[in-house]
Formats: sequence, C-alpha cells, structure tokens
Amino acid sequence: MSKELKTGIFAVVVIAFLIWGYSFLKGHNILEGKTRKFYVEYNNVQGLKESSVVTINGLVVGKVVKVGFNPNPQKKGKLLVEISLENDFQFSKTSIAKVYSSSIMGGQSLSIIPSFEGKTAVSGDYLIGEIESDLFSTVGERLNPLQKKVENVVVTTDSLMRSLNQVINVKTRTSLRKTIVGLETTIYRLNHTISSVNKMLDSSRVNITASLENTRKITENFAKISDTLMNANLGLTIKKVQVTLDNVNSLLADLDNGKGTLGKLMKDDKMYQNLTNASKEMEELLREMKLNPKRFVHFSLFGKKAKQYKPAEKK
Repeated sequence: MSKELKTGIFAVVVIAFLIWGYSFLKGHNILEGKTRKFYVEYNNVQGLKESSVVTINGLVVGKVVKVGFNPNPQKKGKLLVEISLENDFQFSKTSIAKVYSSSIMGGQSLSIIPSFEGKTAVSGDYLIGEIESDLFSTVGERLNPLQKKVENVVVTTDSLMRSLNQVINVKTRTSLRKTIVGLETTIYRLNHTISSVNKMLDSSRVNITASLENTRKITENFAKISDTLMNANLGLTIKKVQVTLDNVNSLLADLDNGKGTLGKLMKDDKMYQNLTNASKEMEELLREMKLNPKRFVHFSLFGKKAKQYKPAEKK
C-alpha cells in the first residue's frame, strides 16, 4: 500500500470522526438508529441549552437538538425547542414537556411527563410546554410580596413618626412626662395596697379557715337532714296532710252550703229563730219557777188537796 493511499484513508477517518463528533455535540448520534423529533414552545426556557438531556420518569431518552426563536411571524418572541428521542416509548400528543432544574448550580433539563389519552404522538408533533420553578425562583416569588409589604410598613411607620413628632410639641412632651410620673406613683401605691391586702389576708387566714370548716360542717349537717327527710317518707306524710286538707275543705264547703246540723244552724234563719225563742221560753219558765214554786210543786204530809194556784196581784 502506497503512502498516498494510507494518507487518504487516514484523512477520510479523521473527517468522519470530526463529522460524528460535531453531530454528537449538536445532539445527533449518527451511529444509532432512527430517531424521533418533537417540538415544544415556551415563553422562557430558564437557560435550557442545546445537548441538554431529555428524560421520561428519570430515564434519559434523548437530547435537546435546538433552542431558538419561533420563525412564525404570528408567534414572534416565543421560543421553539427541538428535541430528539432515541427511544421508541409511545405517548400521546397531550404529554407535557417540562423544563426543570437538574442541579442546584442551575443546570436545566427537560422531562417529558407522558400521557396516554388521545392520539399517539409521532415524529414532528408539538408537545405541551411547562416551566418548573427552581428553588431561587420560588424563593423570589415568595419574597417579592413580602418585600412590598415590608416597604409599605416602613413607609407607613416613617409617616407615623413624622406626624407624631409634629403633634408632640414641648408642652405635650412635658404633660406626657408628668403623666408617666403620675402613673409610676399610682403603680407604687397599688403595689403598697396589694401588700397591705396580702398582710390582712395572712392575718385573717385562721378565721377564714375556721369559717370554711364551719361551712363544711353545716353542709354535712344539711346533707344528713336531707337524708333523714328522704328516709322518713316525707312524700307519704305530705300526701296524708293533703288528704286532711281536702277533708277540711270539703267540711267547710258543706258548712258554707248549709249541709248538716251545724250548716243548717249557720245558714237556716228559721232554726236560729226557733232556738232563740226556745231559749227565751226556757228563761221565762225558770223565772216563773223561781218566783212561784207552789205552782209547779205541791207537797203535803196529811193528804190535803192542792190549792188552786192564784197568781199574785201586781203591785
């Protein structure tokens, strides 16, 4: 083999190697089989670069081939990402291509979240693009509203302090100082009063204890009385008293209605008049017997006939 042939073969190998390396760096592997290409649109790719890995469920299935602006005039300003998949894993067109931070240093990767609803995606289809917020973006999003609130609070506090300085003049400050001194005096007196009350309570603790003990004994005695009343069948006694009261009420009602002897005596005027007349006649009879006993009693030892009674002449 001549030197010229060897030099030509070497040159072809070097050129082929350079072409393969350049293609590999661009995301193309000419040594592998047929690949599928998909496109994703983003408003912001968060620093996603060409040759970044593409994963499905953590498994590397391809690379990012190209990142650039969308050539469509109607979508001016939007970014178009071309990805190449070397895996024949099937998923639908509704799958999501999410850009996420693969490391804390800020490296970005692309992950396909597969969906199996709808038509199966084929090479050249567009997938749905999403951006996952990284740690610093999330912290920034949370801190921005807090920063605004803190700034508003600082501005409000500054305005309040200025207004307070304008309101509080020398006279007001003197009055405020006197008020604070008076408040200190009041607090001192209050502490003194509390100390006096504590001493009084300490001195009266024995009496309070005795009172509480007496109260406890009274409560116990009351409980015993309650038990005694409960055991004495107070309900039956009250029932008997109620029956007696009912009988008394019935008797009084009969008297009020004129029933019975006593009721007739109280209500019947004729009976009362008869008793009055009988009493008067009895009184007259007794008076007559006292004044003229011979009229009613005759006594003779010798069997003489009784003389006819002659009423005495009235003087």
